[in-house]
Amino acid sequence: MRRSILPSLGLALALAGLAAIPAMAAAAPDWSGLWALRGNTLFDRATADPPDAISGQPFHRQHPPYNAEWEAKYVANIKRAAEGLFPDPNSTCGTPTGFPRIFSLPDTYEFIVRPEEFWVLAENGPNVLRVYTDGRAHPPADEMWPTYTGDSVGHWEGDTLVFDTLGVKGEPYQIIDRTGAVFSSQLRGVTRIRKTGPDVLEVTLTLTDATALTKPWVVTKIFDRLKQKDVRAYDYGCAENNRNPITADGYTLTLGTDGKPIDKPRP
Repeated sequence: MRRSILPSLGLALALAGLAAIPAMAAAAPDWSGLWALRGNTLFDRATADPPDAISGQPFHRQHPPYNAEWEAKYVANIKRAAEGLFPDPNSTCGTPTGFPRIFSLPDTYEFIVRPEEFWVLAENGPNVLRVYTDGRAHPPADEMWPTYTGDSVGHWEGDTLVFDTLGVKGEPYQIIDRTGAVFSSQLRGVTRIRKTGPDVLEVTLTLTDATALTKPWVVTKIFDRLKQKDVRAYDYGCAENNRNPITADGYTLTLGTDGKPIDKPRP
């Protein structure tokens, strides 16, 4: 008798749990396959300065709506980056990329849609962003501690995923890109993801930061689905080939295959 009751009870509990999960879009959107960021990894290409700015090039920048204090901090970081004195945690393999920079990386991406959860898997890193879509709220303030990707909870509006992220580590723990753009631990993001074409994914981030920004910073990133059928995502063993050590005086070096710096002499 027990053998016939317990499986039924377990099935009933499982079905009850599934029923508690809010419905996804009427039909789960097809975000399968591998994707790649369109353009270079400057975070906000809409405010690129110069217009063809590239993250990491000397004195290339963007224009976040910083207040005077944080704009001055950014300008100082731009100068440090041009001098090789602004280390990138991604180059030194020290920390996860975190939010919101996880949406501005080279190499491939996967976007995994499940009824109760959504994952962004970035090959570069590797890095993972988890978004809970099972109806839960953010943890209470006294249970929230800063992490690199923060805490994300979301819901579906038709075929658009909308999620709220807070509890992220700010500077000096992580950066937005190699221009030297940073944010505080007060950062909060509302992200909307939707397909705008069969193989095009649009990610719109609305970032607020009462400490650093004067108004919301709205940034749109575009991802294209890779059409090659045999393309793969691989693990990323950054620490096995860390060619960017930092010297005692703060310079970031690049090592050649012989383990010696290949950087040009500094003034």
